[in-house]
Amino acid sequence: MPETVSTPEVAHVIGHHHPGGKAGWRAELIEIAEAVLLALVAIATAWGGYETGRWDGRQAELYGLSNKYRAAENRAATLAGQQRIYDTSTFGFWLQAKGQGHDAAAKLFERRFRPEYRPAFEAWMRIDGLHNPKAPPGPLWMPQYHNAPAARAAAFDRRASSTFERGTNARKTADKYLRVTVLFATVLFLTALAQKFRIQGVRFGLLGVSLVLLVVGLSLIGTYPRA
Repeated sequence: MPETVSTPEVAHVIGHHHPGGKAGWRAELIEIAEAVLLALVAIATAWGGYETGRWDGRQAELYGLSNKYRAAENRAATLAGQQRIYDTSTFGFWLQAKGQGHDAAAKLFERRFRPEYRPAFEAWMRIDGLHNPKAPPGPLWMPQYHNAPAARAAAFDRRASSTFERGTNARKTADKYLRVTVLFATVLFLTALAQKFRIQGVRFGLLGVSLVLLVVGLSLIGTYPRA
């Protein structure tokens, strides 16, 4: 004859083996929270890595462009120096011929002046630079003197410096994204560590810390520029 099972015994078995109840609900809530947290961290980590790579590429591009500008500056500065030497030499020969009374030779050297140099020479002559003790030493020191390669060299210098600075800022931004990515890796570690504990209080605590770090990381990313 089969044995009968009393109602209290059935209730005892169900209470120990049924996954429902308050404890089961909390366990499911923790698992859902862990899954959501892991998904958010995975997306944020991927975004941080993407931005780091983009800003690294931007830095390399800007540094290369800065080097290009520096090379152009050096070429322009070399040409400007050569032209200044030519201007100084022809003026020196003109001055020597003028001082010796060789007007024909002086006219010859004067015709050899560069077009950019001529306005400064004419302005210097108007103030009687040969005899005026207050006059500048030569046309090269006159405000009318202009050297186009020197101006280009100065412009390339400014562009090179500005571009290099932008490249440095790009490097700093990439470092910021990299640090946030490390922060997200810490969140991943804490979340994985929380799954090793069966004590719900410990898991809740680790998840709380992970959530705080995630919010901090997302807040930082929100303030960083986009590539």
